[in-house]
Amino acid sequence: MAESPASMPLPLYLRVAAALRDDLTHRRIAPGTRLPSERSLVERFRVNRQTVRSALHLLREEGLVVTEKRGTFAALAAARGAAGKVLAPAADFPCGPATAYPEASTGVCWEPAPVEPARRLGLVAGEHSLVHRYRVTGARGAVLQEAVTRFSRHALVEVPELARLRRPADRSADPDLRPLYRWMHRAGLRLTRRESVGVAGGPAAAGRTPAYLSVQREVRDQHGHLLELTDLRFAPEHTGLTYEFTG
Repeated sequence: MAESPASMPLPLYLRVAAALRDDLTHRRIAPGTRLPSERSLVERFRVNRQTVRSALHLLREEGLVVTEKRGTFAALAAARGAAGKVLAPAADFPCGPATAYPEASTGVCWEPAPVEPARRLGLVAGEHSLVHRYRVTGARGAVLQEAVTRFSRHALVEVPELARLRRPADRSADPDLRPLYRWMHRAGLRLTRRESVGVAGGPAAAGRTPAYLSVQREVRDQHGHLLELTDLRFAPEHTGLTYEFTG
């Protein structure tokens, strides 16, 4: 039986890049310092030279390293900041900076996907997937904002921070997923977002559901792989939504 993508290990170059990124961000390799040679990195990680070069290419795209004739160096702090302004998606997951409330209730679980989301995610109906739920309530418990996101196998394979959430112990800590799009960018993914906006429900009478603004979001990578499906709802009095996004 073929191994499912969600259970497959991360590509070697992403694992090498993650280890070097950790060294750079924690300044075990100080800004301006020359990185070990490609040969040294090959020996350290026990991979081939092309894997090392792919990892360094990804770190260059992130602005964490620069390559000169003399070798590859950790970028200076100022250069890192400038690169981040251009490359990192500005929006916080799931609702963007204008509607992301620190006091919102959130949770991450591993649960079966309903038929339609499963079909869109390439899963068998009832197959488990990683799910994030977000809710903001107002007076008397009225729901002002709500978002349910389901992640694909591909997202879990490509994004280490998501892959770790397959373990129950990591989910129980109620992890903060607001940097999700930055994580995806660090993994070398270039994102395309497609949103469908509508109005659902009706007058709050005779047991009917009040009207709300509905947004369905798909996020795909540069190869067209679906990464996430998000269903958002906003109460009529709370529909202001500013979503700034750079892939």
